[in-house]
Amino acid sequence: MTATKLLLLPLFVHLLLIFFVGYLTLKARFRSVKRGRTKLKDIAVGTQGWPDDVRALGNNFDNQFQVPMLWYAGCGLIVATGLVDWFAVALSWLFVSLRIAHSYVHCGSNDVPARMTLFLAGFTAVMVLWLWFGLRLFVIG
Repeated sequence: MTATKLLLLPLFVHLLLIFFVGYLTLKARFRSVKRGRTKLKDIAVGTQGWPDDVRALGNNFDNQFQVPMLWYAGCGLIVATGLVDWFAVALSWLFVSLRIAHSYVHCGSNDVPARMTLFLAGFTAVMVLWLWFGLRLFVIG
């Protein structure tokens, strides 16, 4: 498998995570309404009416469209400029692994210190990816 494919494969893994968390969120929301835990009028204009466990799933789903978008953009530009290397591949796999771990904690125990540590580690991985890309593009070649 080429380095480019190995860089892009974690993006597909992340898409599977998004679809899985989205499915869990929808299932939990439908179940909450069906069981009477949530009234439609309580969630018509915001998410505060959902029970905490359901809101945590929804928040995790929303999180998948924040920092990960910086990662998608970085990976896309790395591929477009032909600057794929093994360090970028390793950072990409590290990031998606941290996102999976973050989702596991967020949708499970919701241990805030553990979740924050995983978030910061993933954020750092994306920041390093962008710094490395900038160095490769403008300095190293």
